[in-house]
Amino acid sequence: MMYPFLTLDDDTEIVHSEMLENGEVKVYIEKPDKKDAFHNATCFLPNYRWEDINGFSDEEIKEYQKIVKAKNNEIIKSV
Repeated sequence: MMYPFLTLDDDTEIVHSEMLENGEVKVYIEKPDKKDAFHNATCFLPNYRWEDINGFSDEEIKEYQKIVKAKNNEIIKSV
């Protein structure tokens, strides 16, 4: 199950999972896009392992990495 965590000013949604069996937490980022419908990416904490990046540039992922790192403790406490 995924839980809402943060909505950014540009309508980007950040949600997270419960603690997975391997000790990771899945963070999913989705942003509406007029051309492609949605851009999305998945990050696994605590190692910040990114997978399934669709539509986001490297620079956008770097910005989301900063956000996820800044909010890491809040995400982990909420699982």
